[in-house]
Amino acid sequence: MTTPTPLMPRERVPALDLPLVGGGRYVLGAKTVQRFDLLVFYRGLHCPVCTKYLLELERLAPEFEKRGVRSVAISSDGSDRAAKMAEKVKANLVSLSFDLPLSAARAWGLYLSAGRGEEPAHFNEPGVFLVKPDGTLYYGSTQTMPFARPPLADLLGAVDYAITKDYPARGEYAGEA
Repeated sequence: MTTPTPLMPRERVPALDLPLVGGGRYVLGAKTVQRFDLLVFYRGLHCPVCTKYLLELERLAPEFEKRGVRSVAISSDGSDRAAKMAEKVKANLVSLSFDLPLSAARAWGLYLSAGRGEEPAHFNEPGVFLVKPDGTLYYGSTQTMPFARPPLADLLGAVDYAITKDYPARGEYAGEA
């Protein structure tokens, strides 16, 4: 069994090049952003908690955008399921990306689950990341369950704090404890 390895702040994150609902591709770092790419990895169409979280992300997307943050929601769902999720959450400002390989999810330190009932056979659990324009990790949060995700309004406040205080990424120390 392979345990996810957490990403390290201030280090480069794994590459992402994924299709987008509505056409085109999301390629991390291909478009310059002022501050961050906000990557919200979600479980998929089957997850009602994901639906609620993505609705909140869509609601707050204009505020993130004002701060120079591009919002992208990513899942291992295929194109049909991703399109249904985009419709369900009325995605307009948030780009929805799909076909995340489980190997890529694991490279991002995400946990994987085996499906039950109506769920896909395997899928990634949630993760939220802020990636700087230089491709390094600023903030990361991963979960084993769909519940109790980082509140997006709190994350927006953290972005404000990071900007006004020029606050560095933390958690970067990898020396001896």
